[in-house]
Amino acid sequence: MDKYDLCVIGGGPSGYATAMRAIDLGKSVCLVEKNKIGGAGIYDGALTSKTMWEFSKKVQAARRSFEKREMLQSFDVSWQEVQNVVDRAIFDRKQQLSTHLKILQKEASEKLFVHERGFAKLLNNHEILIESSKKEVKTIWADKIAIATGSVPRKLPSIPIDEKIILTSDGISKLEDYPKSLVVLGAGVIGCEFATIFSNFGITKVNVIDRADRILPFEDEDIATMVTQNLEKNGVTVHKNSRLVRMEIIDGEVEYELSYSNGDPNEVIRVEKALISIGRVPNVKNIGLEELGIKFTDRGIVENNDGQTSVDNIFVVGDASGHAALVNVGEVEGRHAAKKMFGVKTKLLRYDYISTIMFLNPEVAGVGMNEQQVREKGIPYRLVKINYSLIARAIAMRQTEGFFKIIVTDDDKMKVLGMRAVGEHASSAIQTVALLMLKDVSITVLADLVHPHPSIIEGIQEAVRMLMGISTYKASVFKDQVQCYKCVDGVCTPLREY
Repeated sequence: MDKYDLCVIGGGPSGYATAMRAIDLGKSVCLVEKNKIGGAGIYDGALTSKTMWEFSKKVQAARRSFEKREMLQSFDVSWQEVQNVVDRAIFDRKQQLSTHLKILQKEASEKLFVHERGFAKLLNNHEILIESSKKEVKTIWADKIAIATGSVPRKLPSIPIDEKIILTSDGISKLEDYPKSLVVLGAGVIGCEFATIFSNFGITKVNVIDRADRILPFEDEDIATMVTQNLEKNGVTVHKNSRLVRMEIIDGEVEYELSYSNGDPNEVIRVEKALISIGRVPNVKNIGLEELGIKFTDRGIVENNDGQTSVDNIFVVGDASGHAALVNVGEVEGRHAAKKMFGVKTKLLRYDYISTIMFLNPEVAGVGMNEQQVREKGIPYRLVKINYSLIARAIAMRQTEGFFKIIVTDDDKMKVLGMRAVGEHASSAIQTVALLMLKDVSITVLADLVHPHPSIIEGIQEAVRMLMGISTYKASVFKDQVQCYKCVDGVCTPLREY
């Protein structure tokens, strides 16, 4: 029986990161993956949808350029062209990872690293049964085990999902053409991203079912309002305050019925396709965890303490850990778990400074708490919000829709509680502020930093100066483009009077 210091079950972003970090520590590793290395980080997930989003933006920009010039022909691209762009991106990333693994496995001495293709199941807390696609079976022994089996789209038993007419995100790659019409069930991040993508291409009529009074209910209202307005400008219909009564396939199409909380009569609508986007569930069943007595939460999450399960030598990372199902979160958890399981001194993993991005129109990035979360916690705070229309780079790009919103503690230290960036380059802009949160440093250090000009991040510096009362632009003059106030016990007042 082959023996290893670590067996990682799952070769997605979190499992891959766990294995590589353990190798850094000189440990022998067996990485088991039943399907494709890279997981949802590459296939039917982050890379796929974001490549599609980037391409849809270019198509939309070209089409609008044609329309402005009143050209006789509109600018369209075929679905096959879209798929070709996505396939090339997948191939590039897949080639990087597979080549890396092959060379690493070949060069590794004394079986420092082995990649096994197959389905893994725990026989006990050290032995793992691996069954290959050819039904070949072997058992290995590992001192430590990391569960990195990812997640799958959540389904509802009342909806006949066939991945052809009614799809989850896994079925998007199977489409043969643009749907003429599409309904998206779920107004969270993924649902809104795909609504943005398909509406950008300008061929599909998109509807979104939202049971709340606004999309993205976990974000501040100003962000949700801007995203909604742009979706509607793209022709998207958002069914607000609606409840899905039924959804079924009739004559090869989707028929769905909605009821409304405001008392409006029920509505029955026919579309060509439906996308079910109501979250994801951990892929942790039937791999032997229950037999070992490892407990699960009501949401199917593996109970754990900083990644460590109730069985001391078994760790869980990535989507099954119960935190945000994001590639960057999974990678951080994997690297952290590798250090912790092999005795490297490390602090508890923090999630309050992890950056996120939503690929919408416009792009939305964030770190830390938003304003509604700070208010719910009853924390006194100071806030500055500056529109892109005051930033030279945004003006030069002709992309002035967006804003920076920074929230800090209501004291002289002004440490960052959170930030939201909405607009072009949003994901790059938040990183400096995220670093300040990680290092527990006052945001005032940015006031004197010489930023490149013209750049979007100059807007952050101007926002900080507004908090300090030393800004170039005065909030009292640009009232429609700047907000700067403090809130204590639910009462908000202007922070500075110029």
